[in-house]
Amino acid sequence: MYIQEPGIAPGSEYYIYSPGRLARELYFSPLSAGVYSYMPGYLVSRNRFDSYLVMYIKKGSCEVKNGDFSAIGKEGDFVLLDCYCPHSYRSSEGWEALWLHFDGPLAKAYFDEISGRNGQIFSNPAPSSLLSLENILHVFRTSSPVREADLSRNITTMLDSFLAANEKKESAGLHSALIWKTASYISRRFHENISLETLASQAGLSPYYFLRLFASETGFTPHQYLVNTRIDAAKFLLRSPEIPIKDISVRTGFSSEGTFCSCFKKSEGITPGQYRKAVLQEKKD
Repeated sequence: MYIQEPGIAPGSEYYIYSPGRLARELYFSPLSAGVYSYMPGYLVSRNRFDSYLVMYIKKGSCEVKNGDFSAIGKEGDFVLLDCYCPHSYRSSEGWEALWLHFDGPLAKAYFDEISGRNGQIFSNPAPSSLLSLENILHVFRTSSPVREADLSRNITTMLDSFLAANEKKESAGLHSALIWKTASYISRRFHENISLETLASQAGLSPYYFLRLFASETGFTPHQYLVNTRIDAAKFLLRSPEIPIKDISVRTGFSSEGTFCSCFKKSEGITPGQYRKAVLQEKKD
């Protein structure tokens, strides 16, 4: 649909979408999208517009403000705004942009993590960012069948690229691969007595550097990640009532049943026995 609004050049287009119930509960969903040519002096200023906004600046530049954040977006940049907060964007020279308002159950968590880690302007995201935005626009522009899972996947791809933006690509990619190789090693051998030194040796790094890198990449220390994996494995085994809790503590790598019960309660807020009782009751219901 073509827009007729002061300050927006003729030929600019926009599309409105209303997600289904399942999409609202599970997915990222586009709410509106478009391609606008903003004329010199154009200004948007809102206290609240319930959504998040991704804008790709195709030509020109614009000044954006979002809460305490303020910056100049330039040609080739992506901008991410939390429109639940006061926000504005303007330009004295005008600009052209592809834009998408979206929302979803994890939208705030993604926004907080991205903005806290990398800010809200992205000059070097992966090429898939623009392709994903264009894919969404193409669906609406061509009246193609809407597959909400595909729309959500495109939004997720963009957000994931913003999470990885502004990193040192070569070293970050290498280190990321090492850390997730270690995570895979833990998932296979969590029942064994695994030390920090063993994991660092697997990655070919010093224990101190490995510890810092692992925590930065996963959000957990290697020990916390190992314990979390063991707890998750225990929760799976507790669903089988024929396996004694003492055996589960051994099979998941804990040094004793007491240590297992203590760690489990600290993690889940209830004992393994209480967890098993609750799970079995759910099956009956």
